[in-house]
Amino acid sequence: MAAKQATKKRNDTSRQLFLGVDGGGTKTHIVLMKHSGEIVCEGLAGPSNPLRVGVETAVGNIIKAVNDACDEGAVSRGDIVAATLGLAGVRRADLRQRVRERFMKSLGVANVVVVTDAEIALYATTRGKPGLVVIAGTGSICLGKNAEGKIAISGGWGPLAGDEGGGVGIAQTALHSVAKASDGRGTATSLSDRAAEYFRASGPENLIVAIYSPQVDNTRIAGFAKFVVEAAQDGDAVATGILKDAGYELGLAARAVILKLGLAKTKVPIGCVGSVFNAGEMLTRDMIDTIRKVAPQAFLTKPDVLPAQAAAIMAQLREINGRNGSAPR
Repeated sequence: MAAKQATKKRNDTSRQLFLGVDGGGTKTHIVLMKHSGEIVCEGLAGPSNPLRVGVETAVGNIIKAVNDACDEGAVSRGDIVAATLGLAGVRRADLRQRVRERFMKSLGVANVVVVTDAEIALYATTRGKPGLVVIAGTGSICLGKNAEGKIAISGGWGPLAGDEGGGVGIAQTALHSVAKASDGRGTATSLSDRAAEYFRASGPENLIVAIYSPQVDNTRIAGFAKFVVEAAQDGDAVATGILKDAGYELGLAARAVILKLGLAKTKVPIGCVGSVFNAGEMLTRDMIDTIRKVAPQAFLTKPDVLPAQAAAIMAQLREINGRNGSAPR
């Protein structure tokens, strides 16, 4: 009986829903898409990077986003026939498998693939064609693919060994500048007062207590990057320099991937994804200048769909093609 019901659901394309998940260190965004490509509903929840919050919390937040979306859109999660989970922190195969198994157990969907958030962002940018994507949100990473299907990655090392150009990296550099300014070791900056306000310290001199509070995690630290952008927009020289350096670092990441994939002589598109890119040209100018030193025809662009929607499209293509376990190429 269960097998007949499953076959009936697969054949009734009018009811089929495809789930796309974009999960990072700060939030989870999901979309449910019809066979026609129409987005039925969307959901938001907390972080779903299993490397940072654990598999149980990551999957729990995904399920919460799905449940909330289904309630709001008045649809049944039982109509979900395929899902692509694009998550930060899942470069290890064993971790992807643990997330997949836990998710399948929770939702009861058999056609599930777990990939990195960079992979769905790349697909959103290139739809499987050669190109790169640079993600700069809480952390930072660059992923690219060439015409032969070869994949290359740069960055994604996390807050201890990397995240240059990402929210955490920008915020940490800003806090270094604030500490130096407070001690008289560096240039005075409006970031000092902004940091005191953001981290709820009585003044810059008391930031040392506030930033090492148990409540201040990487997500909270990354949130300060927004105030660095605001300070730069107001003409703060220190903040402006931090964003220029961030753009340079993101450019280096893209440049490394371009060279690995042999794309230096091509007109390679580079998708820009993540909240850090709200800084605009204050960041991207140095980024593209750095890239064009090795790839003169490279250009920056934005995905034509959101990463979560790209993940849903990948799930649909996999279901249509009868594949389970690989992303569309």
